[in-house]
Amino acid sequence: MVPKLVYDFAEGNKDMKDLLGGKGANLAEMTNLGLPVPPGFIISAEACKVFLTTGAMPAELADEIDHHVAALEQKMGKKLGQADDPLLVSVRSGAKFSMPGMMETVLNVGLNDDSVNGLAHQSGNPRFAWDAYRRLIQMFGKTVLDMPGDVFEDAIEAAKDAKNTTNDLDLDADDLRKLVDMFKTAVRDHTGRDFPQDPREQMDLAIAAVFGSWNSERAVLYRRQERIPADLGTAVNICSMVFGNLGMDSGTGVAFTRDPSSGQPGVYGDYLQNAQGEDVVAGIRNTVPLADLEQIDKKSYDDLMAIMAKLEGHYRDLCDIEFTVERGKLWMLQTRVGKRTAGAAFRIATSLVDEGMISIDEALQRVTGAQLAQLMFPRFDADAEKHLLTKAIGASPGAACGKVVFTSAAAVEAAKRGEKVVLVRRETNPDDLHGMIAAQGILTSRGGKTSHAAVVARGMGKTCVCGAEELRVDISAKTIQVNGTSVSEGDVISIDGTTGEVFLGEVPVVPSPVVQYFEGTLDPASGDDLVASVHRLISHADGVRRLEVRTNADTGDDSARARRFGAQGIGLCRTEHMFLGERREAIERLILAEEDAERHAALAELEPLQREDFCEILKAMDGQPVTIRLIDPPLHEFLPSMEELAVKVALAEERGEDPGRDATLLAAVRRLHEQNPMLGLRGVRLGLVIPGLFAMQVRAIASAAARLKKQGLDPRPEIMIPLVGAVQELELARDEVAKVLREVSEAEGVDVHSPIGTMIELPRAALTAGQIAESAEFFSFGTNDLTQTTWGFSRDDVEGAFFSCYLEKGIFAVSPFESIDTDGVGALVKIGAERGRETRPDLKLGVCGEHGGDPDSIHFFHQVGLDYVSCSPFRVPVARLEAGRAAL
Repeated sequence: MVPKLVYDFAEGNKDMKDLLGGKGANLAEMTNLGLPVPPGFIISAEACKVFLTTGAMPAELADEIDHHVAALEQKMGKKLGQADDPLLVSVRSGAKFSMPGMMETVLNVGLNDDSVNGLAHQSGNPRFAWDAYRRLIQMFGKTVLDMPGDVFEDAIEAAKDAKNTTNDLDLDADDLRKLVDMFKTAVRDHTGRDFPQDPREQMDLAIAAVFGSWNSERAVLYRRQERIPADLGTAVNICSMVFGNLGMDSGTGVAFTRDPSSGQPGVYGDYLQNAQGEDVVAGIRNTVPLADLEQIDKKSYDDLMAIMAKLEGHYRDLCDIEFTVERGKLWMLQTRVGKRTAGAAFRIATSLVDEGMISIDEALQRVTGAQLAQLMFPRFDADAEKHLLTKAIGASPGAACGKVVFTSAAAVEAAKRGEKVVLVRRETNPDDLHGMIAAQGILTSRGGKTSHAAVVARGMGKTCVCGAEELRVDISAKTIQVNGTSVSEGDVISIDGTTGEVFLGEVPVVPSPVVQYFEGTLDPASGDDLVASVHRLISHADGVRRLEVRTNADTGDDSARARRFGAQGIGLCRTEHMFLGERREAIERLILAEEDAERHAALAELEPLQREDFCEILKAMDGQPVTIRLIDPPLHEFLPSMEELAVKVALAEERGEDPGRDATLLAAVRRLHEQNPMLGLRGVRLGLVIPGLFAMQVRAIASAAARLKKQGLDPRPEIMIPLVGAVQELELARDEVAKVLREVSEAEGVDVHSPIGTMIELPRAALTAGQIAESAEFFSFGTNDLTQTTWGFSRDDVEGAFFSCYLEKGIFAVSPFESIDTDGVGALVKIGAERGRETRPDLKLGVCGEHGGDPDSIHFFHQVGLDYVSCSPFRVPVARLEAGRAAL
């Protein structure tokens, strides 16, 4: 039996998002709750998948649509596009996950040259009817016929100029009738066909356009940004029209059951009289606060407040609601669990616990590590001198500074040059997504907290200020005029997405209160409700998580900070970082050594330097494990570049001078040069080829541990052999390490036993993990190099070369260096973990690549049974939170 493709609103519910999309599932839920929802039906996402795969609608879809259109006509008592009293419908997208503004919508489907007159007669408002018709042609032209929007917008601006007005409402019925004629002519000129008069043809073409918009450039970009799977497809919602533009007793709005910026309870949203929903979301006309609806239409306001309370109680979360008032009658057009800022997410989650709506476990699932990371960004210094330009609506919190740009293209180009920019627009639209992603923040002169700019910025965690009405934004002149001050493209401004303030120049920033809390300088009982919420949820995460969280740190300061942030040890201490800066010459002498005596002297010079470093790190992590990786990179990385040395030597010889040490270094670089150093003489191979190198490092570690033990401390070093591909390599290196540990223990009279393990960063190591575990007491998966060796590319060479192309073509949903490739690299981690533990059941397993701080990767590592993740100090709180969420 062929599964049905079309569902009446009454046949669905909120748990059917996979099939009906978020919008359709929630319309169905509201219908079944008895709320005033205009009747309609939903074409499922399964039909979209067929369309995207075959390029054609499923064969059975037309008959199912016929059936539901007939049922809708019977329910409404009028037919689609009926000449004397037309049934009109909207055709709207609705994917499983909210993608605001990224896909297509067409309103007023069913209007044509005949039915527009019937609508004018039935409504008693010719202006309304002709406005509805021009909206249909405009939206249909842009969405279905792929016409440039400027064609329509320029005609509207010209009509307003002719009447010497800037307000759409000043255009009367005759003006709008003329616009309709102009729009129809434009359709014919641009497409070679007339605007379709058959209502069913309008509907079918609109449905196809909505399906096709799933793969539009902006939708693909948004899905990539939000990590939404590309194979879900979108449902299509066919809903009978209700009209907010019938006069001043009608209107449209967006409401939130709590403030999506702060999380505070109250009446939040925007309302616009005599308007349709697109006018609010586009920010074309400035709205009034939702609270003003109480004075405008008390009954509709009271009905809305009751429905909002009912929806929040039903969904047990912040609800985002779209509604229309048609001549004093309230209609619900959409609800969804609303997007919110990071701060609002934490506040709302804990508030709902306090109100008894959800458990603390569920509250932890309502927040993410990515949101916590946003809360750790700096904010503007309240005590710094600032030049205030204006104050508007803080739509998405944060502190953003950058050069002013007026187009998305300019934002993208500036970002490529490494410049920070603030994108300034009158209002944004879905085509601005590239620029919004590239910019540090967004500033608009129109719109409110529910405009496109605000909703998308909140979803991305991007700072945004909207509705700065005092700004006179001149896109063509590339200037802003505000209160007598002129700001040009390239000038620096600062925007505060919390307060809505806009400043001229760069404003200094200070640490966020959340970072101060993690640093231990701000008590969670200080009265800061955000800090209190973060403290409650991360404390709960610590209580339920199985994964330990360590840090990657190479200095005492970084180690101490990570410990304050909650790190339970160090998962990766890179010893090669200790050879940089002033110490480079010492490692150069080791590399240049030709005799044993020279090599021993260089090692003797390096050993005390390393010992002092290890003392600082082990002291900072007293009582916690510290995994120290012996030197890993190829030796040429410690020498100047071949090109730089060759130029210096050539210039010296040209001047008749002795190039001296430069010539010696150049010869060494040429001797050590490798075609692919990532796969050359590095890691364990260095330790086996250069006598005494590993022994010097182990002696420094053991001596540091012995000194601290004598001071009554509890150092816990773990020695890690890098880049092992065969157990024989590890056995040879392990023997040398164990010998040095014994020697130091005997000489110091202190037991400095250290577990000895290895870094699994080669596919062969993962596949032969059972053998390697015979000589390893722990594994640490080096997923950065494991990704490189599994995929067969060097990160430094390829990220800028072709990754953007791979992302655009869908080969990568996200960079495999950013989030672990679970199918390939992840499978090797799983194999290595399982085979290692088959040999040694008590084998300690961790990960120390950058994936250790990535939320999605942390959930994977929890699933495959690792014991800990390790990440940079700043990401330790994020990993703690996500490890808790993974456990739930």
